[in-house]
Amino acid sequence: MPVRIRLSRGGAKKRPFYRIVVADSRRARDGKFIDQIGTYNPMLPKDSADRVKMDLDKAKEWIAKGAKPSDRISIFLSNLGVMEKPVITEKTKKHLPKKKAQERLAAAKEKEEAAQAAAEEPKAEEAEAKPAEDAQPAEEPKAEEAEAKPAEDAQPAEEPKAKKE
Repeated sequence: MPVRIRLSRGGAKKRPFYRIVVADSRRARDGKFIDQIGTYNPMLPKDSADRVKMDLDKAKEWIAKGAKPSDRISIFLSNLGVMEKPVITEKTKKHLPKKKAQERLAAAKEKEEAAQAAAEEPKAEEAEAKPAEDAQPAEEPKAEEAEAKPAEDAQPAEEPKAKKE
């Protein structure tokens, strides 16, 4: 008899709750099972201790007897330290950008790197020039600002235009 450790769904509509059961693989998902070894509540936050509750001794016992865990259960068991983490491979490559998009991304990345390299060079030159000119330029902008303010005040403000009714 092929025995699996898998999830059996319970709970209301849109409010799932799963029992972790040991069942014959030929039985219905929510049908008769041999043993219940835990629960899984996906409605709880991922860091909650009550999200996955499992009797690890029973799980180890059933695995030793030859029960094969489902993909989701094997992930739960690996998180609890009972077995090794399964290798999850990418099934398709549809999520990856196409060839032309990859070329555009590579070109954009090269431009950014060139721009950063060009921006770093003047900064290094400015850093060398600043120590020599620190004393005098600090005073000059204040004087320029003072001269600019009276010129702005001298200009008459524009009168608002009358609205047509």
